[in-house]
Amino acid sequence: MKAIAILVLVVLAVFELAMVARGAITCGQVDANLAPCVPFLTQGGEPGAACCSGVRTLNGNTQSSDDRRTACNCVKAAANRYPNLKDDAAQSLPSKCGISLTVPISRTVNCDTIS
Repeated sequence: MKAIAILVLVVLAVFELAMVARGAITCGQVDANLAPCVPFLTQGGEPGAACCSGVRTLNGNTQSSDDRRTACNCVKAAANRYPNLKDDAAQSLPSKCGISLTVPISRTVNCDTIS
């Protein structure tokens, strides 16, 4: 019985390492990528080059469905920290940066529907 418990722990550890090794996205990464966009998202105007670079990086780091759902939840949580976030600016950000973002920037999106 003890051997089985140890085997299960080893398998879980290997699985966890595989997830880290494949580069699963974190909320810290999402926040860092979108931090330069906060002025645009709260005040409007035009997004800066650093903002668009972060959006492109975020898009490149969300290739799997799991990463897109994780990033979606991170973006949703971040958006809810800014009560003055302008929804129209959030919706226009990808097009203003010239890309099609795979993760919506929204306070209300159901991230479980992201594929």
